[in-house]
Amino acid sequence: MKLKPFDFSQAVARAGLARDGTPLAKTRAGEGVDKASFSSAMTDALKAVSGQQLEAQKLQHEFQLGNPNVSLEETMVQMQKAQIGFQAALTVRNRFVQAYTDVMNMQV
Repeated sequence: MKLKPFDFSQAVARAGLARDGTPLAKTRAGEGVDKASFSSAMTDALKAVSGQQLEAQKLQHEFQLGNPNVSLEETMVQMQKAQIGFQAALTVRNRFVQAYTDVMNMQV
């Protein structure tokens, strides 16, 4: 295993700092969060999961009908991709619900 030399200026730039360690842009906390982009990212992710499930269902149906262009391996791989995507979406949803519950139960 060969290690690359550490590039300090690149690491500092990635962290959003100047070479002396001061922040490049002064922003207030929470100012950089874009609610619309988060919402659109979640919508896009759910649409992707739905698309994977529809594709898996289509391949499964085509395989059952005996389409010679659809293999069992291709069908099973697509079904596993759809299942993993659904489980990931479910996990994210459960974490959001748990975080919401934790925040609502906090003492003020």
